[in-house]
This record gives sequence, structure tokens and C-alpha cells, in this order.
Amino acid sequence: MDALLVSTGVVAVSEIGDKTQLLALLLAARFHRAMPIIAGIFVATLANHAAAGALGAWIQSLLPGDWLRWLLAASFFAVAAWTLKPDTLDEDEGTPRTSALGVFGITVVAFFLAEMGDKTQIATVMLAARYDSLLAVTMGTTLGMMLANVPAVLLGDRAVHFVPLVWVRRVAALIFALLGLAVLLGVGG
Repeated sequence: MDALLVSTGVVAVSEIGDKTQLLALLLAARFHRAMPIIAGIFVATLANHAAAGALGAWIQSLLPGDWLRWLLAASFFAVAAWTLKPDTLDEDEGTPRTSALGVFGITVVAFFLAEMGDKTQIATVMLAARYDSLLAVTMGTTLGMMLANVPAVLLGDRAVHFVPLVWVRRVAALIFALLGLAVLLGVGG
């Protein structure tokens, strides 16, 4: 249960203001079709985070306990620092035009690619290496993405004005740092 709850919370908080949330806002503003966008986000996130989780589980199986502990702690601290940096969409990552893929297909492809190397994907790898339940981590990180992105799709630009992003980034960074400290101290797991 810890794996599911921690994974959900970490990703939901760290996703606020992330480039994939900005992408969700752009897609919603461009296409005005919430359901295919939400379904596309779910499919892309599930596929991306399942692969990232599998990588994390594989890393866990390769590294001895002490090495894994130090690597995970350092990784959590690095993501904590990374979280403090605001995300933006580069101009070449802007909203794609409608194609034969339709809104759902465009969303799946755009989200899957935008999530590659993103902090939530890296967090998924680390969480899967930390916890023994690949399923719980994948479900949790996917749920966290949906909790952060569905309101962005449904509410559009108004969603990002509810909470100051600087504080969201600070809270997310604190959570990642606390996870790093917990790993070092052998708490939870």
C-alpha cells in the first residue's frame, strides 16, 4: 500500500506545472475534446510508466542492497533539485496539428514522447527500484499523472491559477528529498 500511495502522491505533486501538464493544457485549448485527450494521457502514461517501472525493478534485481540504497538516495536528491526548476514547452514540442491519428492518437504519441526522460518517468524508475511492487508503483504513478492532468484538461488555463507553482515545486522537492533521506535511513520500503 505504501508503494501505491507514495507513488501517487509524489507524481501528482511533481506533475503540477510540468511540461506534460502544459501539454495537456495546450491540447485541451487546441482540440476542445476532453475525453479523447484524457484517454490518450492514460494510455501513454500507463505504457511509459510500466516500461519505466520494469526498468526500476530490473535495476533493483542487479544491484546489491547498499549500492541500490545509495543510488536511490542520490537519485531522489537529484530529482528534488530538478523539481525546483520550472518546466516549459520548447517551441518544437508545441501542440501538434490534427492528423490521421485523431485527437486520441496525437495525445498518446505526444504524451509518451514528452514523458521520455521527464522527472516523473525518472521517479517511476526510482520508485520501482525502491518498492517491491511494480504493479503498485505503475498504478500509483499513473494515478498521480491523471490527478494532475485531468483537471488541467477539464479546466484549461484556469487549473494552473489555483495554487502558486513555486510552492508546488517546493513541496514536491521536499517530498523527493524526504524520500532520499528515508532511503538512506532505511525507513519504509
